[in-house]
Parts: sequence; C-alpha cells; structure tokens
Amino acid sequence: MSIVENIIRADVRALSAYHVPDATGLLKLDAMENPYTLTPALQQALAKRLSETALNRYPVPNYLAMKEALKTNFGVPDGYDLVLGNGSDELIAMISIACAKPGAKVLAPMPGFVMYAMSAQFAGMEFVGVPLNADFTLDKAAMLAAIAEHRPAITYLAYPNNPTGTLFDVADMEEIISAVGDSGVVIVDEAYQPFAQTSFMSRLPEFSNLVVMRTVSKLGLAGIRLGYMSASAALLQEFDKVRPPYNVNVLTEAAILCLLEHADVFEQQAAQLRAQRSQLSSQLTSLPGVEVFPSAANFLLIRLSNPEKSETYGNEVFTKLLEQKILVKNVGKMHALLQNCLRITVSTPEENAQFLNAFRLALV
Repeated sequence: MSIVENIIRADVRALSAYHVPDATGLLKLDAMENPYTLTPALQQALAKRLSETALNRYPVPNYLAMKEALKTNFGVPDGYDLVLGNGSDELIAMISIACAKPGAKVLAPMPGFVMYAMSAQFAGMEFVGVPLNADFTLDKAAMLAAIAEHRPAITYLAYPNNPTGTLFDVADMEEIISAVGDSGVVIVDEAYQPFAQTSFMSRLPEFSNLVVMRTVSKLGLAGIRLGYMSASAALLQEFDKVRPPYNVNVLTEAAILCLLEHADVFEQQAAQLRAQRSQLSSQLTSLPGVEVFPSAANFLLIRLSNPEKSETYGNEVFTKLLEQKILVKNVGKMHALLQNCLRITVSTPEENAQFLNAFRLALV
C-alpha cells in the first residue's frame, strides 16, 4: 500500500477537492460576489489603516473592537456575543467539531450549501438531506419526520437558501426550530441577508437552540474572509473552545474596522443589486424556455427547457456562455431537483446586459 492509502481516510481519498474554476479573462457571475469595488476615498482610508497595522504582532485574541463594530452595524441583540471565523466555512467546521458526539447527525434541506454535508463528513458525523419541494420551498412534513427519526445534533436552514435563492416560510422555520428543541442546535445561515432584508437575528432570545450565522462576503468584502455567528452565551462558550487561536488575521480586523465606518456605502450597493435582481429576473422571464425562480439573494436560479434537448440543454447553454467568456454556475448535477438549472450572480447594469446578450445567443 502507498503512504496515502496507509494514512489518509478512505472517505477522504474518495472525495474531490472543492473546485473553484479559473475565471481569468471571464465575466465572473458564478460566485455571488458584489461587483462593486471600493471608491477612491475608501481605498485611501483603507490603505492608511492597513499601513498602520502591526504585522509583527498576533491579533488581539478576544477581537473585542471587531465584535462591537459588527454587533452595532448588524443588529445583534443586546447582551449577545459573537464568535468569529475565517469566513462562514470555518464556523460550520467549528460547529461540526463541537457537536460530533458518537452517532450525532446533521440535517439540512437539499439542495443546499455543500459545506454542510462536507463538514459533517470531516467531523465523522452522518449527514441527512431532506429534499425540498419541487418549487424549492421547505417540505415541512418531511423535515419534521426526519427530525423525529434522526434527532439531529445540527440542523441547517439557509435563509435565503443557496443555490435556490428561496426565502423559507417563517412559520415553517419556527416549527422546525421548536421540533428540534434541546436535542440539537438550529443554524439559520443568513449569508445573503443584505439582499433578503429579513432576519432571525433579533429573535435569538426566543429560542435557546438557535444560532444565527452570517458573513460579510456577499456584502462586498469576500476577500477579507470574515464570518460571525451569535447564539446564547452557553452555546457560544462551547463553540469558542474549538476555534483556532488567532483565526482572524490583523489585516481582516483592520479592514472591517475601517470599512464599517462607511457601512452606508455597502447598504447602497445592496439596494442597487436588489433593484438589478428584479430587472434581470423580468428580462430572463421574457425569454422562451426560461423559468426564473423567486430569489431573495444576489443571484437568480433559472431552469432551461428545450423539448429537443431535455437532458443536456443546461450543459449546452453553460458551454456556449463560457465560449463567450461568461462564467455562471452550472448546478444541474448538484441535485435531481436542479436538472437543467443555472445560477447567475446579479451584477451591475453593464455586466447584466453583457450576460443577457450572450445568453440570448446561447439559447439559439
């Protein structure tokens, strides 16, 4: 046997690494990034702040200043603290590690964010996926039945959901949170909250098992890699024990402290993207063979139909877009419910127009 076979877990060897395609020279509409760059004034302010950062020192381990800035700007209830991560991915991994008792399970609607299942597997936990309804709404009855059967330690509810953009029904979510009860935690993942304008953050005091998780990535700061989550003090204390020391670097801290002084800029950008989402949705809906699903995020999920190419049409359109230097996300193979579906990041008016022109040609 080789050294890899001797030391690496068989299930890890069977995996494929998380793939991020090379977007060099392409119009990049596959990763739900905010297309707007910092203004010259903000660039200068940030450059000054970063230049004053002590790179020879470790970060302050409690991150008090950064936490206070996040709590003030993002509506964390009084008396509630935060745990920070190198993006939401690290928070998901931390939760998995903390909850990975023997036999513990993770449950989430499917299709959903791939890292829920991957982090569960890495932590040695069983992942249970519950299919959404055909219209991508929650199958509440199936979720409740799965909770009763599996008693999951962790249940994820993305609000709105990725890759569908669906904003699940609040009453359904409340019932699920209550059904899980003290046997597990429910993670409401609000990565796309700036575009949904609704949140469970203010409701943390109502549910002792609720964790609200967010990121600044979709707000326009994907490059600084910062995620945060809030929950009861008892839960956060345990999650913090598995947080790697100094897991958020000093440049990220300096950047967020500087840029949150100008939070209104990012709020305006989110408003512009919400308006563009509505316009792009209308334009896509008018095209033949294109079904656009309701979205509360900064992307649109569409399904393509062509009677002559029923099983391959989505792949063909994706390839034709790529030939025109347009990169979207081909989600058709992620789940049976997503056959012939593409996910398109909402961008600036100019980039949306460039995409639409290429898309119309790809449909021919």
